[in-house]
Amino acid sequence: MSVASHLGIRLDEYDARIRTFIPDYETMLDAAAAVVPPDARTIVDLGIGTGAFAARCVRRATRARVVGIDADRAILSVAAQRLPGRLTPVSGSFLRAPLPKCDIVATSFALHHVRTRPAKAALYRRIRARLRARGRLIIVDCAPALDHALRSAQREAWLAHLRRAYSPAKARGLLAAWSREDTYVPLEIELNLLRRGGLRPDVLWRRGAFAVIVSAPA
Repeated sequence: MSVASHLGIRLDEYDARIRTFIPDYETMLDAAAAVVPPDARTIVDLGIGTGAFAARCVRRATRARVVGIDADRAILSVAAQRLPGRLTPVSGSFLRAPLPKCDIVATSFALHHVRTRPAKAALYRRIRARLRARGRLIIVDCAPALDHALRSAQREAWLAHLRRAYSPAKARGLLAAWSREDTYVPLEIELNLLRRGGLRPDVLWRRGAFAVIVSAPA
């Protein structure tokens, strides 16, 4: 399924509509890109989408090239337009595509498409093997609380954000539709999966159900 179909929008709407779907979208991407070292040369973006996160990363690392992996060929073409001369597009699943040796693995709102925890732990082991000694994995995604009451409060906060642009019924419908296809791993468990993958994670930014996690090789 294409990204646009998954979200129920046209591809040319993506960059505008994603901000109505995800609270603090700009803040998260800016916080995540700020930890990219200026001397990074190779950035691998898993599920690159339209290239919004990668574009921020190369503004920090001005000599870096981006290897962008995405199963959606149409959205890869949008990323290529956003990153002229900087992107090597790879069409396919980031769970199977070869990963080059790199300084940064970046991913925003893509890892929730990994359905099982063993698959995610295996991905983290692959990433660890391809990161250079001072490399970093930077994740931006939904990582809710483990506690049921806190998780419910986070969901209500997400609904409140959606209701700024959509009716209450539409907001509930969006979350229900996404939850049938997406897997939101609680933050505590996500950190453990990263550790099992040979990485040392830190939570750089956290608000509600969303987090920016930066991991270094352990």
